[in-house]
Amino acid sequence: MSGRPAWEAYLEEHNDRHVEELFDLLRIPSISSLPEHKGDVRRAAEWVADALRTVGVPTVEIMPSAGNPVVYGEWTVDPAKPTALIYGHYDVQPADPLDLWETPPFEPTIRDGKIYARGSSDDKGNLFVPIKALEALVRTNSTGQPPINLKFTIEGEEEVGSPNLPAFVREHKELLACDVVLCADGGMYSVDTPSIAVSSKGIAGCQVNVRTADTDLHSGQYGAAVPNAVQAAVQLAATLHTHDGSVAVHGFYDTVRDLTESDRAEIRAVPHHPQEYLADIGATDFWGEPDYTAIERAFARPTLDLNGFWGGFQGQGTKTVTPCEAHFKITCRLVKDQEPSEILDLIEAHIAAHTPRGATVTVERIAGAARPFGIRRDHPMLVAAEQSLADLYDRDPYVIRMGGTLPVAETYQTELGADMVFYSFSMPGSRAHAPNESFMLREGFLMGRKAYCALLERLGA
Repeated sequence: MSGRPAWEAYLEEHNDRHVEELFDLLRIPSISSLPEHKGDVRRAAEWVADALRTVGVPTVEIMPSAGNPVVYGEWTVDPAKPTALIYGHYDVQPADPLDLWETPPFEPTIRDGKIYARGSSDDKGNLFVPIKALEALVRTNSTGQPPINLKFTIEGEEEVGSPNLPAFVREHKELLACDVVLCADGGMYSVDTPSIAVSSKGIAGCQVNVRTADTDLHSGQYGAAVPNAVQAAVQLAATLHTHDGSVAVHGFYDTVRDLTESDRAEIRAVPHHPQEYLADIGATDFWGEPDYTAIERAFARPTLDLNGFWGGFQGQGTKTVTPCEAHFKITCRLVKDQEPSEILDLIEAHIAAHTPRGATVTVERIAGAARPFGIRRDHPMLVAAEQSLADLYDRDPYVIRMGGTLPVAETYQTELGADMVFYSFSMPGSRAHAPNESFMLREGFLMGRKAYCALLERLGA
């Protein structure tokens, strides 16, 4: 950047205060999955609403949904300027197991340049970043206003799958209308290397139930005479993949677009060290579609995973039964043009066609399916984000694809016609959802606020 923007000096001058304010939010145990914390969840929503009002956002409401409330904010400066909607969430995961935390999860502590607390990375630190960036902009701008129109939707159910957000967005389409959604949930590729995500995978899941008799049977009397449900389930599950790791379900890949050479070049540019990758997780080899590298499969190819398998006797020692039932769970991570319901139809057809003799099989669909999301590479808001990061870090960001699923991205795209730009600053090793979760003070909290100031200013120009 040329010169030193006023907001940069402001952020550095007020950094300690911003950190203390974030500590106040982190002290609220807003655990959305535990009913006993419903009051804390509401308290966190009120805290975020007050933070927006303190910055100067003229319209702030705590809006009801079918579950936890959504904090809505709006600051319209000029209808001719673009409108960005900032998304984040104020709810957090449970802190268990508590004995693995070095310091209490809801008493934020600074060690080694990091803030340690539950929710520090996912997502309270990240959602506070654009709020305090906005403060810096309006306090140093002669107009006392942001460079563009802004809206906020900060939800309280992301950690339980955002079950009520799609209906909320549909119900308030006109209110939430915007040109782009900026996602303050997620992170950068590494501490000193920025990244920009251009897609996230969808998800679909089911449970397969196998039954071969009315009751478990004596293996001496029946083991050689009637089907064993666990054995039948194993045989059935084994048909879902070929030996080389490709998904064997007929039609699974029919709508999948192959990677272009440009796609593969972008993925190759992202540092990936295969042996370190394996060593970090204690694995000894790779597995999957043979025509793609491991990082290509993780970034941009669909998956079918067995997530759990059970049946028969599970205790210590031996119980000589021929089990009458067994079960396994499947989830699929989906890529562009794969519809969750259609993929589950294909799995059901495959299961029906490959059910072993003597077994009865049912398939239960698991709630929470989500379509994949992608943003076109020349989207002007995405380009602006890339340029802002390149200026701030003095290097071009890596272009990455997310192997995980953020259902709200597709929700905003479908319901509002607004693409999402992932613009958040957690770092690898932040231990989100795990004990000793952390958010880096300089690389995350400070650089994130600078990055939002730079992007909003660029969009305003």
